[in-house]
Amino acid sequence: MEIRLLGGGAAKDLVNLLSDRFEKITGATIRGEFGPVGGMRDRVRAGEEADVLILSRKLMAELVEAGYLDGESITDVGPVATGVATRSGDTPPVCDTPDALRRTLLDADGIFFPDPEKATAGIHFDEVLRRLGIRDAVDGRLSTHPGGQAAMQAMAASDCARPVGCTQVTEILGTQGVSLVAPLPEGYDLTTIYTAGVMTSSAQQDHARALIDLITAPETRDLRDRVGFGP
Repeated sequence: MEIRLLGGGAAKDLVNLLSDRFEKITGATIRGEFGPVGGMRDRVRAGEEADVLILSRKLMAELVEAGYLDGESITDVGPVATGVATRSGDTPPVCDTPDALRRTLLDADGIFFPDPEKATAGIHFDEVLRRLGIRDAVDGRLSTHPGGQAAMQAMAASDCARPVGCTQVTEILGTQGVSLVAPLPEGYDLTTIYTAGVMTSSAQQDHARALIDLITAPETRDLRDRVGFGP
């Protein structure tokens, strides 16, 4: 038996870490696909079927309202902050205040982040650049990618001298070759609540609920902490 899961990139490492445990408990395997939450929402609205969704709370509420999700199954997985990253081994930049972040971004020769139209962190970071008043100044140095992990992988492999990245901390912590510097500074920060739910069309309702129970259980709190989900 196979449970199909569609999720935001923030959920990828958590689901992968729990896949063997879920199979031992239920005998079912997980086939997960992960990407920008807006893209996953659009796929569901276009008719794609799955058993479990893990997306931002706001988009999950929209899908409950539209009848795609069982409202009684909705369970919060936890909050995920958006953070600044560098390549592993590079000197961490200072970004603890808006002015420090502005200087860091202006000094960077490559700025890596996810899709500014469909990815939660990408949409937010593009707005941060505008609020800092540097969007036009850094335009030629921006490197956008379909998801946060893809952006971090590109930064890790780049030949830039002073690259900086921004995405959700789960995607930073889950990518080799990059390191988390800090969350975005106060006033420019973003914390996104991720929520799991069962699709109303699922033929595996019991197993889908069992997977959500495992992902959100008190006994898996340590794994959620490890991959970047807050309390």
